[in-house]
Amino acid sequence: MTGPSEDRQLIPAFLEMMAAEAGAAKNTLLAYERDLRGASEILAGNLSAAPKEALKGLAEAWMPLKRATVARKAAALRRFFAFLHDEGLRADDPSEALPRPAGARPLPKILDHEAVDALFAELDRRRRDEPGFAALRLTALIELLYGSGLRATELVSLPRHGLQPDRPFLILKGKGGKERLVPLSDRARAAVAEYAALVPRDQPWLFPSGKKHLSRVRLYQLVQELAAAAGVPPDRISPHVLRHAFATHLLEGGADLRALQLLLGHADIATTQIYTHVDSRRLVELVNSRHPLADAPSPKPPRVDAPGKPA
Repeated sequence: MTGPSEDRQLIPAFLEMMAAEAGAAKNTLLAYERDLRGASEILAGNLSAAPKEALKGLAEAWMPLKRATVARKAAALRRFFAFLHDEGLRADDPSEALPRPAGARPLPKILDHEAVDALFAELDRRRRDEPGFAALRLTALIELLYGSGLRATELVSLPRHGLQPDRPFLILKGKGGKERLVPLSDRARAAVAEYAALVPRDQPWLFPSGKKHLSRVRLYQLVQELAAAAGVPPDRISPHVLRHAFATHLLEGGADLRALQLLLGHADIATTQIYTHVDSRRLVELVNSRHPLADAPSPKPPRVDAPGKPA
């Protein structure tokens, strides 16, 4: 559990994660830092361990502020508490006590198919021209990010024997300790099998680095380097953006929203619904073509009697 003295260490750790995993820009990180340190001051340096009741006190302190400002501060704290929970630094996530001012949810960054094709073309070139451990590892990482929608933390911490050749899925323990089944494409399984043959069998991690596994920071750097080499602007991409691309492109291909919720490990379907913006035209066409009344004749417009004639 965290304590009153932990804010000074945990806020910088959270900001490092945001830079590495989500590719947050410098100004975004500065805004997060201001909001978190401001909340920590209000709670006498005890933000990391704050119970729900204390967070309700924050809402009162924010009452004079504009709705957009409150929404931004609450969003920063939600991500911070989710980070603490994911890292096992808190057993609970108290952020449901934070205010939720009405407003539009920000849309995720996405990659188009052309950008994804460019990434995989660069991977193919490296495997052909620069064969070896680095090229095979990067291919396995990208195949799992884009092909299975793994979170960065889930990916880098995969156990060495977590993927079995005869099992086309993974069982992961995600946020809140909830297990979910992650199907693996034939491409991803083949890429991982080819790479894993170079990883010692007594290694605890599939993607080892020194005495631990590959870090989120290094994963972010590898994705950025690949993007630059592929001609994709690095500011458009991060491991989390590849997860968004996985979800967006599945939905474009006709995936069911509930199935997508399970694949992404979202506890609330409302979180998954942010992806429906990407293909609203296809969804309208789907209703027009698949609804039971799609082929029924249109109702006749109501008759308008001429003026002066009895109805």
